[in-house]
Amino acid sequence: MTATVIFLMALAFVGAFIQRTIGFGFGIFCMTMLPYLMPSYGEATTLSGALAMVTSLILAFHYRKLIAWRKLLLLLAVFFTVSFIAVQVVAHLPKQTLTRILGVTLILSAFYFWFFAGKIKISTGLGMQAFLGTLSGLMGGFFSMQGPPIVLYFIQVAKRKEEYVALVQTFFALGNLAMTIYRAEAGLVTREVGVAWIFALPAVLLGTYVGSLVFRRLSLDRLRHIVYIYIGLSGVVAILS
Repeated sequence: MTATVIFLMALAFVGAFIQRTIGFGFGIFCMTMLPYLMPSYGEATTLSGALAMVTSLILAFHYRKLIAWRKLLLLLAVFFTVSFIAVQVVAHLPKQTLTRILGVTLILSAFYFWFFAGKIKISTGLGMQAFLGTLSGLMGGFFSMQGPPIVLYFIQVAKRKEEYVALVQTFFALGNLAMTIYRAEAGLVTREVGVAWIFALPAVLLGTYVGSLVFRRLSLDRLRHIVYIYIGLSGVVAILS
């Protein structure tokens, strides 16, 4: 039990640190291991989303004056609808099936961010917003990792780094809040999730704080590559397990 709690806290700390330094990645990182620590896959996604919400709320509040709501509303509306449906499906699918799908998603995410992030230019029109909101809703509802499609969009529409952080973290904060409510209605906010959240919360706060200290000094390229390799290998393990 003690070892599990320590490992959970370490996972939450690193996830929050990554989220603070590169703007996303809490769910991608933590969902490589949370399904093996929690009683069910649905509870793992619930815990990941509830913890990630804390970091995003802190950052969204910090950059609140830079939030451009007109760039968020359509994406959020589509995301709320699609993620609600995905959460209902997760509550009824076998854990092994979801774990295999998660493994493929992790590998594809690692492959994309290693080779293509920053090289692909996408349209910022309403149709693309609806598509990315749908994709993010599916990834968020199924895997608690709604970040990749949204990061790809906001990195192009934001005029500066601070606005990018404000937009992304506001989206994550509201999205995870909505999905936590959906998961509670689906019976996925259990006692085990609550206890794990309480234990992991200090680690999330500490990880966010440490991440803020090194945000301007860290060489992010190396960190990104290490994280992507870990994600990819974890995807392989998930598929083979």
